[in-house]
Amino acid sequence: MSKTPKSPSPNLIVGGDDDGGRLAENIMHFARVLRTAGLPVGPGKVLDAIDAATTTGLENRRDFYWTLHAVFVNKRDQRAVFDQAFHFFWRNPQLLERMMSVMLPTMRGTDEDEKKKKEMSARVAEALTGRNEDEPDPREQEEDEIELDAALSVSANEMLAEKDFEKMSNAELEAARRAIRTMRLPIKPVKTRRYRANPNGARADMRASLRASARQGGDMIWLKHRSRRVEKPPLVVLCDISGSMDRYARMLLHFLHALTNDRDRVHSFLFGTRLTNITRYLRARDPDQAIDKVAAEVEDWAGGTRIGDSLHRFNADWSRRVMSQGPVVLLITDGLDREGAAGLAPEMERLHKSCRRLIWLNPLLRFDGYAPKTAGARAMMPHVDEFRPVHNLDSLAKLADTLSQSEVAAQRDMIRWRELAA
Repeated sequence: MSKTPKSPSPNLIVGGDDDGGRLAENIMHFARVLRTAGLPVGPGKVLDAIDAATTTGLENRRDFYWTLHAVFVNKRDQRAVFDQAFHFFWRNPQLLERMMSVMLPTMRGTDEDEKKKKEMSARVAEALTGRNEDEPDPREQEEDEIELDAALSVSANEMLAEKDFEKMSNAELEAARRAIRTMRLPIKPVKTRRYRANPNGARADMRASLRASARQGGDMIWLKHRSRRVEKPPLVVLCDISGSMDRYARMLLHFLHALTNDRDRVHSFLFGTRLTNITRYLRARDPDQAIDKVAAEVEDWAGGTRIGDSLHRFNADWSRRVMSQGPVVLLITDGLDREGAAGLAPEMERLHKSCRRLIWLNPLLRFDGYAPKTAGARAMMPHVDEFRPVHNLDSLAKLADTLSQSEVAAQRDMIRWRELAA
């Protein structure tokens, strides 16, 4: 869950000229920064912000902050971005005293300012400077070039694969989406209870043999053989879209779209405070069109999390429809349940018994010291076959490698995780 940003200092009293100035122009530039950082800011909101600032006045920095906050922030996950952008865009203590008559200063300042900028999110830094942090500074390009041996350096693709989705800039997120669209999930085929004709099969097919003999007059019996049919099991994905999972869920939607269009029998569900089946929306060939349809259908995005209730709805309403052929289930959540894991353990047990393999993907595993100590994690851990991270491109690639291998190593890891949860 994102935290409410701290209020700005209230002791900045502002005086301004009465002859107009560039208040509207400054707010317009600030709106452009927010839009570049990913907030849905359009011309209508800019006009509303100008009217609101004119109505409330510029007597107090706190009032000015919350005036713009009320106009530009619509969701909880937007608060942190707005808070950082506001403090760095309006960081000059005397700026509000002169904003009616002067333009905003340039964003490159003292060493202290540069140190603060590095602590920002990548999206805000990119929006403020107008360039990607990974791009070279034009002023630094004037210096003498130094030749480096890149034999032991890390390529850009490797850096992108290891970078957390939460820390990516807009350009890196777009590159990650393009990489995700090419990913495949090679689930190991399994033998079914049905048979198919196979001349080299180990089992004799007496019915097919008698039919072949009857067609030849019954003088000779040509023995036919068969073997078990091998198929890829269905895939069921349950993805958490609560506030703490927002950035990861948005990226994983592109992963689910790639899976849905790559193979048959993929069923995708999103849950926060309720359960939503998005399988048919992800079948659209265009990923942007598919994501737009999902966004229009889901009503509880970036809200709370009710894992137990959502799994109960899945087990009651969808289990018989999508779990009849022993699917592999991917449960994507951080295990943080706002209801204290009420009813979660029996629902997890039922889900585990209905599937062939239950894999829990948790972005919190990116932290080295993570241990499943929350009530939700402790209720889920006994019913999980595999526990893996899902926070960057590298973790998705390793997931694909794991599903194509045996389950022996995963079982050894689960013994350790269950001991930590105990």
